[in-house]
Amino acid sequence: MTQPTLTTNRLILRPITAADIPHEQAFHQTDRAEFVGGPMHPADVWRYIATQIGHWTLRGYGTFAVEEKDTGIFCGHVGPWYPADWPEPEISWTIMEAAEGRGIAHEAALATRNWAYDTLGWTTAISMIDPANTRSIALAERLGARHDGTFDHHRYGTMHIWRHPSPAEVRDAP
Repeated sequence: MTQPTLTTNRLILRPITAADIPHEQAFHQTDRAEFVGGPMHPADVWRYIATQIGHWTLRGYGTFAVEEKDTGIFCGHVGPWYPADWPEPEISWTIMEAAEGRGIAHEAALATRNWAYDTLGWTTAISMIDPANTRSIALAERLGARHDGTFDHHRYGTMHIWRHPSPAEVRDAP
């Protein structure tokens, strides 16, 4: 599948490109990256982003780069993600500091979850969240996800599974 570009009121969700790597490298040099494997050496971030891009070839879907329509500012990457060592397909998000607290992650996650349900035919989705990542837990709750057990990952340790509402529940929501 060729990666589409999605739009929302404020965002463009587009293919990740090499131009996004410096932003990701800067983020992964900080303690803020602790919940996504960081801090990381810049060369490891390059490989991580190559994995994000390659996921599209291997699975036919993957995460989208998120940028603000009005400013063009890179806000992170969000979307469907299912690496070989995950228990099931996920809606994932990694948001840059400048985009926090403005509803950008929520808007992007809703758009990509709807895309996964409507285009990929997913009937369920999870988000894997470190139990100490209170900001991601709050976002999962805002998205209507419910805690649904744990998963012991070989690299990240014990992760909480947050189950998103089904496509029918999303459509029937007020």
